Amino acid sequence: MLQQPAFAARILRGAKGMGIHTAIDTSGFLGRNATDEMLADVDLVLLDVKSGDEETYRRVTGRDLQPTLDFGRRLDGLGIATWIRFVLVPGLTDDPANVAAVADYTATLGNVERVEVLPFHQMGRAKWEEIGMPYQLGDARPPGNDEVEAARGIFRARGLTTY
Repeated sequence: MLQQPAFAARILRGAKGMGIHTAIDTSGFLGRNATDEMLADVDLVLLDVKSGDEETYRRVTGRDLQPTLDFGRRLDGLGIATWIRFVLVPGLTDDPANVAAVADYTATLGNVERVEVLPFHQMGRAKWEEIGMPYQLGDARPPGNDEVEAARGIFRARGLTTY
């Protein structure tokens, strides 16, 4: 959506004009493409924070972490309701220090209504095959319930509502 900001802005403005609740789901990497005027038409942002550690973030996304953090702070400054989404991938994002870094960052934002700790799954594997790209997480396993609850506990310890 933020790759086509003019189009997105028109859709959001039209939806708001019809009284429709609006939301965007983003990594925040292209948050700089969203004008304040566009964001005024957004009721909720689902912000994916894939890692709190720069090196892990780059390994997971191939991009820098800072634009995501900056966009989250911008949303906070604008008072836009935000849900932080964190995918727990055993052996990749599950290090307690990594989870704590995301939780520490999130706890500094006053606009976060909830944190969703999402257990990794293999349902996206076929998409990678369809587009002919190598799938890097083929050996990754879904986390167990205890692992998910441990990660949620790190967020809860900072006073964050977690699902």
